[in-house]
Amino acid sequence: MKALKPLVIAGREVLPLIEGGKGISVSNGESSGAWAAAGAIGTFSGVNADSFDPDGHPVPQAYRGKTRRERQQELVAFSIQGGITQAQVAHEQSRGQGRIHMNILWEMGGAETILHGVLEGARNLIHGVTCGAGMPYRIAEICAHYNVHYYPIVSSARAFRALWLRAYHKFSAMLGAVVYEDPWRAGGHNGLSNSEDPERPEDPFPRVLALRQMMNSFGLATTPIVMAGGVWYLREWTDWVDNPDLGPIAFQFGTRPLLTQESPIALAWKKKLLSLKAGDVFLNRFSPTGFYSSAVNNRFIQELRERSERQVAYLQHPVGEHVAEFPVGPRGRPVYLSPGEKARAEGWIAAGFTEVLKTPENTLVFVTPERADQILRDQIGCMGCLSACIFSNWAQNEAGTTGKKADPRSFCIQKTLQAISHSDDCDNQLMFAGHNAYRFADDPFYAGGFIPTVGQLIERLQTGD
Repeated sequence: MKALKPLVIAGREVLPLIEGGKGISVSNGESSGAWAAAGAIGTFSGVNADSFDPDGHPVPQAYRGKTRRERQQELVAFSIQGGITQAQVAHEQSRGQGRIHMNILWEMGGAETILHGVLEGARNLIHGVTCGAGMPYRIAEICAHYNVHYYPIVSSARAFRALWLRAYHKFSAMLGAVVYEDPWRAGGHNGLSNSEDPERPEDPFPRVLALRQMMNSFGLATTPIVMAGGVWYLREWTDWVDNPDLGPIAFQFGTRPLLTQESPIALAWKKKLLSLKAGDVFLNRFSPTGFYSSAVNNRFIQELRERSERQVAYLQHPVGEHVAEFPVGPRGRPVYLSPGEKARAEGWIAAGFTEVLKTPENTLVFVTPERADQILRDQIGCMGCLSACIFSNWAQNEAGTTGKKADPRSFCIQKTLQAISHSDDCDNQLMFAGHNAYRFADDPFYAGGFIPTVGQLIERLQTGD
């Protein structure tokens, strides 16, 4: 393993090792501060981050607004206070070492307002902002206003080209690095395009090389690229280190930091990670964002898969093979299925899946009365955590809607991510993880259920393991 050379990132020489920012309260000030204290880069999540009461307990994010727009205003206020709080914790834990970054999703509700609020309230505590999930054109302008470096997350050279030509070239001095996140291997939301096959992962090297060549053409030859997604042992990436074709490279770890003493996730979640097997992380498209995402195939994901499988196409009028009349709703208004699909539908109803829900794509899904009630309550209780939500049909526009039917095949992502990060329930909630998570079970570093400190993990990473 080649020795890792420090890189200048966000104005300071640091180890080229970065903690990936993960969801609601999954990477926080404690974990990111520890990464910075070890001379690396820590990243806390700015997505609905926790704030605390005087006794140190997380403040419950309860919503009292009568409308979605009112509840979103509450969510934005929670998020700003939480982001400031986590920045303060990270700063204290870092002891003035390393760098502290905040991660946000561009498609999260109130993203620009939250970013302004946190950067204003935590001046000089945050050194960089990483941002993905969408095309964050305005991230450069906002970060430059606060003299903070920005780190766009992309999955292709083409995506970076669009961002650079539209906006980033005006704020090139504050571009700290470009994060290439592998859309097949990373955990959480993935940047697969419609032209890419989710079942056929591509080698990241040619894609990152194309990104470097694109960056070089823009005069960014010395701007680091951060490789994210699928990184476990650095000895597997030796050819990338000091590679003149790739230029300066840093490595981001999203999944391995989950299993550290400073990681805030529940012990039940940590034990679950130690038991995963190859293939247990499932690339799916159930997220209300519309993006692909990678999550552990637990009972939560299994229920969504089964719900989606209990699905038939329908027409409002008999056409072609869709001639079998099928009553839907309290009034039994007819729609038309093919005879075969009507038989399947009647079988599901006989099995107890008696509630029939329409989707935006002219299909019907069949669920139990209890599940239908939960879906409806979650849709009604939407707090606008996304800029546009497939599940509830909320959108950040004047109408407050996407203009489409709410999709019962999806779920309330804010509810489940809050639940898994504040409880021991890692079977019935959404559990994001990278596709390499199964390696915890056979990595000798974690033998006997060993859970390292962040400092011990970073020492280990530098050896190549």
